[in-house]
Amino acid sequence: MQLMKVDPRALKDNPDNTRQSKSTPQADALLLATIKAVGVIQPPVIFAEAGGNGYVIEAGHRRTRMAIAAGIEEIDVIVVEAANDNGAMRSMIENIAREPLNPVDQWRGIERLVALGWTEEAIAIALALPVRQIRKLRLLANVLPAMLDHMAKGDMPSEQQLRTISAASLDEQKEVWKAHKPKKGDTASWWAIANGLTKTRMFARDASFGDDLRQAYGIEWAEDLFGPADEDNRYTTNVEAFLGAQQEWMSSNLPKKGSIVELNNWGQPQLPPKAERVYGKPGKGDCTAMYLDREGKVQTAHFRLPEVRQAKGGADPTALGGEDGNEGIDVAAKTRPDVTRNGLDMIGDFRTDALHEALARAPIEDDTLMAMLVLAFAGQNVSVDSGSEVSGHLYGSRRFARHAVRLIGESGKLEFDMDALRVVARLTLIDALSARTNRTDSGIVVRIAGDAIGADAYLPNMGTEEFLACLSRPALEASCGGTSVAPRPRVRDTRAALVEHFKEERFVHPSGLFAPDDAKLAEWLAKNMEGSEDEDAPADGPIGGIENGADDEPDPSIEDRAVDKPHALEAEDGCNAADTELEELDEADADTSTEDPDTAYGIAAE
Repeated sequence: MQLMKVDPRALKDNPDNTRQSKSTPQADALLLATIKAVGVIQPPVIFAEAGGNGYVIEAGHRRTRMAIAAGIEEIDVIVVEAANDNGAMRSMIENIAREPLNPVDQWRGIERLVALGWTEEAIAIALALPVRQIRKLRLLANVLPAMLDHMAKGDMPSEQQLRTISAASLDEQKEVWKAHKPKKGDTASWWAIANGLTKTRMFARDASFGDDLRQAYGIEWAEDLFGPADEDNRYTTNVEAFLGAQQEWMSSNLPKKGSIVELNNWGQPQLPPKAERVYGKPGKGDCTAMYLDREGKVQTAHFRLPEVRQAKGGADPTALGGEDGNEGIDVAAKTRPDVTRNGLDMIGDFRTDALHEALARAPIEDDTLMAMLVLAFAGQNVSVDSGSEVSGHLYGSRRFARHAVRLIGESGKLEFDMDALRVVARLTLIDALSARTNRTDSGIVVRIAGDAIGADAYLPNMGTEEFLACLSRPALEASCGGTSVAPRPRVRDTRAALVEHFKEERFVHPSGLFAPDDAKLAEWLAKNMEGSEDEDAPADGPIGGIENGADDEPDPSIEDRAVDKPHALEAEDGCNAADTELEELDEADADTSTEDPDTAYGIAAE
């Protein structure tokens, strides 16, 4: 290693330089100004080119370029021996230590090192990164270049979203990117992009059928190049054909006393009524149920049917009549509900927090937003009082008035833009809608609203000791479905195993989902539709001049207007654009409130 002076114009760029994305004009201007003022503080590192034809820059490309721009004739450089990898690893480490590379440049550097013979494990050790991170970055090799350019700005999808994107073809990525490409300066809606490219995969390792059924159903296997090396990573996205082949295989291989059953809402086999599931070794008289789990794999469950008990006096238990009409009828013992009262309270809190977060962050179309406002005030927790004497309603009225004042200009008239209206609408919904099991419960409307905007995605992990303790034994054992956890003889052991299992993944109990129960929804609709026409219509005749029966055909103008919906991303952009304004408005209230609830859900600008 030696220090020498050279003309920066004589130095050659290293083709293996890790940082290839262009630096920003602001960063270059700052570096140029410092070089003009004090010169190059840290000498670039160079090495002799093979054959003695000059020197190649190993570290300091920007410093050299800015020195040339500053008109400097000579600069100090440090000359080192050429590395056998052309300085690729030293360039990688130098750039990461100086300033973190964007993920795309990291991926390019990793691919170069792999091409030079470095293994993923060796790269991970040298860069102090997990091997999982190295493999995640290598997924970028299958990503559309236009997406890569956007990711290079630091806006990256999650690992699961990246896996979904990289698994799609470039043509599919191009079409989805065209539909969801963000505006200049905005972040990409990676969840929408990944959702547009999502395809359910059915893996060959889960197939029970052979090659004959595969060919009969036209199933072609594709290879997942990024799957674990010790597993069969072949898959198909033809889900219908895969499940059909599995069903035919079960029909052909059904054992004696066997039957094919469906899954229930808990992901467990729907056994015959009063059947007792056998978890150990089945007995001679036990039956076998075959079914497909949620991943499409063939599973078996053994069960035992109850013995037929004769009624008193040896009479046929199925016969009707007799002196005692209740003779032969078994009275079912009272059982513990699947979810306790405390568990339902927790679910109400979970739903409320998830809905409020979804209302603050999830993209919502303008027509959906207006419909939800109407829905919110149909909740059973909403009370409107026109008088000012009732102090019990003062806080609620002031909360809504606080939102309304943002839509009124200095002239006392409604003055607002759509961005501000969207934000105020969201805040109003957050104040009005609640699923908590007390007087603030909005009832079934909160379930409809949450389901409409995908609030299930914001529910927390319910696989905790506190929540699982609220489940009955059958419900707890049903939660083992689709996991590697088998029910234990003792409930506490099953619960402990599930808590440990769900530390690594999110668990949402089916009863905690927002989708309302069909029967209760139908009951609510019927109840609130009774007499609605009589209540809305004036006593003296038709509504608004429309004759009786004129509403048999839909108004075409209404239908046309329904088609012209703003894109969901516009709603999301509007929420983001109004964040800063909302924060300024919140600061004005700082003197009267120690904590602004509007900022509690991340709506205000960060």
